[in-house]
Amino acid sequence: MARVGNSIIKGIEVQEIITTLNRAYADEWLAYYQYFIEAKVVKGLMKDAAIAELVQHAADELRHATMVADRIIQLGGSPLLHPADWLKQTNCGYDAPNDFDVVAVLNDAIKGEQCAIATYSSIVDLTRNKDIVTYDMVSQILADEVMHEEDLQNLHDDITEFISDLKKSMQ
Repeated sequence: MARVGNSIIKGIEVQEIITTLNRAYADEWLAYYQYFIEAKVVKGLMKDAAIAELVQHAADELRHATMVADRIIQLGGSPLLHPADWLKQTNCGYDAPNDFDVVAVLNDAIKGEQCAIATYSSIVDLTRNKDIVTYDMVSQILADEVMHEEDLQNLHDDITEFISDLKKSMQ
C-alpha cells in the first residue's frame, strides 16, 4: 500500500473508496462480458457495424477493469477475486441478451452505459477534493462511458431510421 500516496486522501475513508471501486470493478467485468457475448450473438441489419462497436467497447471495459483493479491495489485493497462476487457487488447488474436483434442489443448496451455514467458520476462526486488520484482515473473512465453511450445511441438511431425509411419505401 502506498503510505505517502494514501496520505493525500482527505475527508473520506480509504476502505469506502475501495468498496466503491470494487463495485465499479464488478460492473466493468460484467460489461466486458455483456459486450463480448452480444458481439457474438447479434443479428439483423447493420450487424457488422454493431459488432465492431461492441468489440471496441468490450476492450475499453476490460481496460477500465484493469485501471480500477490497479487503483484498488494502490489503496491497499484487493479487487474482487471471484466472478460470483461480481454479481453480488455490481451496481448495474447483468442482463443476459435474450433478443439478439441488433436494435434490442443496442438498447441493452445503451442502458448499461447509462448505468455506468451514473455510477462513475457518483464516484466523481464522492472523491472530488478528497482523493485526486481516484478522481482523475474515474473522470477518464466517465468520459469513455459518455462516448460509448453516444456511439451506441448514434448507431441505434441510424439503424432505426434506416428501417423506418425502408418500411416507408415498401408501402
